[in-house]
Amino acid sequence: MIVRAFAASALIASGAGMAVAQEQSVGSLLKDGFTIAGVIQSSAGPGLFLQKGDRLMLCVVTETPSSADVTTRYCKPVR
Repeated sequence: MIVRAFAASALIASGAGMAVAQEQSVGSLLKDGFTIAGVIQSSAGPGLFLQKGDRLMLCVVTETPSSADVTTRYCKPVR
């Protein structure tokens, strides 16, 4: 019984971790209602500030001359 409870809690925890680790992109945030609030140039690449209500995210994008698309490198919340 204890082993089953432990296994169930481990599965729930791993599922919760997967939900948090879900990758966000500029496109997914725009579809979720975020708007572009500003842009910056950084050593990591062009950055876009996206805002929805009181939530602010910074996304860094990348591209190369041979790439077909501009892609999101990462998005992080601004706190």
